[in-house]
Amino acid sequence: MARVGGRNLGMSWVAGVICAGIIAALIWLSMPMLPVLAEFAGDALRSALP
Repeated sequence: MARVGGRNLGMSWVAGVICAGIIAALIWLSMPMLPVLAEFAGDALRSALP
């Protein structure tokens, strides 16, 4: 990250950790949908190919 005048390095680290935590939580919440998505993709590929 570029050093910009007026930015606090500590606060940017805190914001980065919070953002990473939110992304991790969203991935964790979407995990139960993976088998459904895999089944949907498999069915779509089977029906698309002759």
